[in-house]
Amino acid sequence: MSTPASLLIELLTEELPPKSLRILGDAFAEALVKDLRTEGLTPATGAFTAFATPRRLAVLIRDVAAKAPDRIVVAKGPSVKAGLDANGAPSQALQGFAKKQGVTVQQLERQHDGKQDVFIHRSMAPGALLDEILADRVAAALKKLPIPKMMRWGDTDYEFVRPVCGLVMLHGERIVPGKILGQSSGRTTRGHRFLGRADIQLSQAEAYEESLATEGKVIASFAARAQKIRALLGEAAQGAVIAADDALFEEVTALVEWPAVYAGTFDSAFLAVPQECLILTMQANQKYFPLVDDRQKLLNRFLLVSNMAIADATAIVRGNERVLRARLSDARFFFDQDRKERLAKSVGKLAGVVYHNKLGSQLERTTRIEHLAEVIAGLLKTDTSAARLAGHLCKADLLTGMVGEFPELQGTMGRYYALHDGEAALVASAIETHYRPRFAGDTLPDHPVGDAVALAEKLDTLVGIYGIGLAPTGDRDPFALRRAALGALRILSEHALPLDLPELLRFAHDGFARGILDQSVETDVYQFMLERLRSYLRDRDFAPDEIESVVDQMPARIDLVIPRLDAVRAFRKLPQAVSLAAANKRIGNILKKSGVADTIDPQLLTDVEERALFEQLVAMEPAVGAQIAAQQFAAALRSLADARDRVDAFFDKVLVNAEDPKLRNNRLALLTRLNRLMNQVADISKLAS
Repeated sequence: MSTPASLLIELLTEELPPKSLRILGDAFAEALVKDLRTEGLTPATGAFTAFATPRRLAVLIRDVAAKAPDRIVVAKGPSVKAGLDANGAPSQALQGFAKKQGVTVQQLERQHDGKQDVFIHRSMAPGALLDEILADRVAAALKKLPIPKMMRWGDTDYEFVRPVCGLVMLHGERIVPGKILGQSSGRTTRGHRFLGRADIQLSQAEAYEESLATEGKVIASFAARAQKIRALLGEAAQGAVIAADDALFEEVTALVEWPAVYAGTFDSAFLAVPQECLILTMQANQKYFPLVDDRQKLLNRFLLVSNMAIADATAIVRGNERVLRARLSDARFFFDQDRKERLAKSVGKLAGVVYHNKLGSQLERTTRIEHLAEVIAGLLKTDTSAARLAGHLCKADLLTGMVGEFPELQGTMGRYYALHDGEAALVASAIETHYRPRFAGDTLPDHPVGDAVALAEKLDTLVGIYGIGLAPTGDRDPFALRRAALGALRILSEHALPLDLPELLRFAHDGFARGILDQSVETDVYQFMLERLRSYLRDRDFAPDEIESVVDQMPARIDLVIPRLDAVRAFRKLPQAVSLAAANKRIGNILKKSGVADTIDPQLLTDVEERALFEQLVAMEPAVGAQIAAQQFAAALRSLADARDRVDAFFDKVLVNAEDPKLRNNRLALLTRLNRLMNQVADISKLAS
């Protein structure tokens, strides 16, 4: 068998989609490596490197054999019981199995399969040959890529995300023969369109990355290219802060093969436009990197990542500055035009914007939001008039030119225009923050008025969309109901708002005309939100049984869920926790089977242990009740832990299901009362193993 060598596969293409380039490169490499490992051609822990540039997907896999080792194949046949009759003669099933394997019955072996003895046949299968299977495995890996839309090119029937124009398959120094998507394998790759050699002959697979860099001016590794771009940007920023998220870094990395970073400027007069508009213009339209100072104030400088590393980049910089000037002029025009009309005047025009054909217009939705926001603000004892006005204006910026150009600025522009119109800062802030949280980890509204409007908007969405039968299914959630539910839960929990969630859902339901929504919508949305709450709490590192101990009780006050969970977590560390949880589970099972009883007759408490438990129950109830009323949940559970010994003694000495029905009902009543007391903070039976 030949010595293992590195295997290089490279597919040369026209420019690949930048937003999915890294994913495509990683997925291609992982799928191919998995197949070769399955065939035994490369070790299970063998190293590999994925490459991806705008015009290629590639992978370098180390320690690949030309031929996989031969392997023993075990074919399983009938059981010994079914294969032999009473006289030990082979059955037809056994004879058929032997014939299929090409051997006699006498050549079969017996083996225990974990359940019974069976007949087996061992044979030696030749290992796979790399040259024979590689092209098929590469083609199969390409078909597995997450490509939403394929292309065809020329007069062929080949399909891929972009036209394919070259194929490299090298095993060590040797070309592996094969043809994929119309391209025959070779050793010729290509360099940068303008800076490198057009055709580069690779001497061996391991020379790939270095040859591309030195001869082709191409950094083939996506990760290495990204690292270099970040370093170059950091140097060019000259102490300023780069205003960009990871998505922009990744997209720019996917657009260049030999990155260079240049700095440009724009007229400082444009800084009179809200900086969110300017930043979004630079990022979304031009893929530039805006710069801000240490107070997050936008500077009139920007950085651009070019695919042309040249000594004199003056023409590149000036050209990009001209393009940006036109873009910023458009933004300034929208900003100036939008401010010519008060935001309030746009509200009436929302009547012409359909929210949903079953739920009416955006104006009808706005009316519901403003009423609900006022109700919630009243419950929070905050400024109801500000909440109502913010709810009234919160969707008006949807009709502005700036939001029409940049939908991402919904709310943000509403705040600017409201301030320009002379509205209170509190109202303007609530208009902007009513969309929060927009994504995982996003900030929440910064004032109770903002909380009220944000909750109103999210609950109206949930009740309305859910109520017309458009609940999320599987991965589909076109109306972002999961995000709305999580956002509402985060506001209620993290801002500790003392609000009753089922009551809020009822208020939201009341805002819709009678008969539009399903009658069960309040219950359905509440259950849906509890599922999101479970997910949220898992992300907060609470254990599943802890979560169920509280959420299974269907809490109305979401603000008290985490304090109750913290108390449960502290309780389970107590030495009494295990036996009390087990006892509580036992009580629940008894009451479920025998039914509950409500009245305890102290005269019927005949045994010492049940009298002792009753006395401790009577003594604990006021203290535990006061602690729960004061939201001292941990203290309440500690108080309950003191009952452990008497509970254990009760179950050791007292027969609950006594023959005397009066005694039995009295003891069930005692357990019913104990069960209710023990489960006011959480159902601690969920903690029992």
